[in-house]
Amino acid sequence: MPSTKSDTVRPPAVAGRFYSADPDRLRAEITGLLAAVETDPGERLEDAYIVPHAGYRFSGAVAAQVYARLAAHRDRIRRVVLVGPSHHHPLRGHAAAPYSAWQTPLGRVNAAPTGVVGSSRLPHEAEHSLEVQLPFLQVALGDRFEVTPVAVGMSQTPDTARAISSLLEEAGEGTVLLCSTDLSHYHDDETARRLDQSTAASIEALRPREISTSDACGVFALRGTVAWADATGRRPRRLALATSADATGQTDRVVGYPVFAIDSPRL
Repeated sequence: MPSTKSDTVRPPAVAGRFYSADPDRLRAEITGLLAAVETDPGERLEDAYIVPHAGYRFSGAVAAQVYARLAAHRDRIRRVVLVGPSHHHPLRGHAAAPYSAWQTPLGRVNAAPTGVVGSSRLPHEAEHSLEVQLPFLQVALGDRFEVTPVAVGMSQTPDTARAISSLLEEAGEGTVLLCSTDLSHYHDDETARRLDQSTAASIEALRPREISTSDACGVFALRGTVAWADATGRRPRRLALATSADATGQTDRVVGYPVFAIDSPRL
């Protein structure tokens, strides 16, 4: 399969909406979110994490649970494979992003090409689910890392699990997988927490078939990530489970936010 890389830099699509377009304000906000996370200094770096993708005012404190852990091992991470949904463009299968770099208010993030899946700009041009991870990564890791962003549309779970495995094998050592997804949408807070607890239990039990399309907006990437974890002897470990009500206090129409580490097999 041909390389997906071009000479095009992908501009930010949601700066000023999902996160601040002002670089100083953005860096200060993310730095504060990371500093608020208490982590175990002895906690090991895992190969993969599940992280939400809402606006920072809603899910930033939850997402920071992952990025504080990455920051603690920043010298060991040279590439991040990002998988998440295509909210705005109908997509079947998987589509890498054919850019040489992604621009954010904090600068450019170099993109590593992939020969595992084909590429298309359409799922990525307006998509926020992968873009919102980049400023967090820039603050947590500095400027010595690359990303391989892949949109995951309607797909069979085994196919996505195999694609994830191949993407990580291609990338080699020093690579972390981030699966970007939110959970339930626009229920009252009590209902959302009940639904999300059920989804979290399915993730922890390695039962991707029990995660329905109404349970997570990144359901196909999430199912594939859970199936990949199962096939490789890994197990998801819950770090946080929240809703937008935790940030806003508004409980009538909320969105659920998951954070999991995918623990590597212990030798």
